[in-house]
Amino acid sequence: MYRGVKTRYPRTATGDRDSTNVIVSFLKQSSDKMKHQDLIERTSSLWIFGYGSLVWKPDFTYKRRKIGFIKGYKRRFWHGDEFYRGNKGKPGRVVTLVEDPEACTWGVAYEVTDSQIEESLQYLNMREVVLGGYITERVEFVPMEKGKGSLWVLVYIATSDNPTYLGPASDKEIAAQIAICHGNAGRNIEYLVRLADFMRLYCPGEEDEHLFSIEAEVLNIFRG
Repeated sequence: MYRGVKTRYPRTATGDRDSTNVIVSFLKQSSDKMKHQDLIERTSSLWIFGYGSLVWKPDFTYKRRKIGFIKGYKRRFWHGDEFYRGNKGKPGRVVTLVEDPEACTWGVAYEVTDSQIEESLQYLNMREVVLGGYITERVEFVPMEKGKGSLWVLVYIATSDNPTYLGPASDKEIAAQIAICHGNAGRNIEYLVRLADFMRLYCPGEEDEHLFSIEAEVLNIFRG
C-alpha cells in the first residue's frame, strides 16, 4: 500500500513534470516492493533522496544533486546494521525515517537519467533493500534554493517490520552502541560523525536534535 506523504502536486518545470507524472502514477499503483524494471522503462529521469550515508557516499553516477528536505518524516537511529556498520553479534545503529507530520528531514536529492536510472536502482536495491532491508516510498522534496519548485523523490525507509529493526532507545544507549560497533564499511561512529558534519556544513542553522544529541553522548564517552 502506498504510504507516502500526501501533499499538493509539486511545481516543476514542464519537462520535469512529464517524467514526474509517470513516476507518481506508477508509484501510486505499485506495492511497497516496487517493480524497478517497470519504472526504468517508463521514465527518463528520476530523483532519489538520501538522508543517511547517501548524503556523502552515493556510489552511483548522477546528473546533478540538490540539498533540501522532505516533510512528514523525522530521522532516527532506530535501524540495525549487521553488514556495513556492525555485525550479527553487534549490530550497528543507522538511520531510518519515522512518520511525523510536524517534522522534516534534510538530505540530498540526486537526479539520475537514462542509463543511470537502471544502474543506480540496481545498486541501491542491493545496498539498501537486500543488505539493509529498506523499502521504497515516494515523497515530496523541497530544495534549499529559493524559488525552486518541489520534486517527487524516491526514498528508502526501514520500518518496524524489518527483522533487523532495533527501534527507539535513549540517546545514551544508542551512543553506547554506536561507540563500539564496526562493519565492512568502517566504524559506526564514523557514520554518525559524517552525518552530523553534513548537517553543519550544508544545512547550517537547521536543527536535528536527535542526531546532535547522540553525537554529544558519543563524544562524552570518549572524553571519559
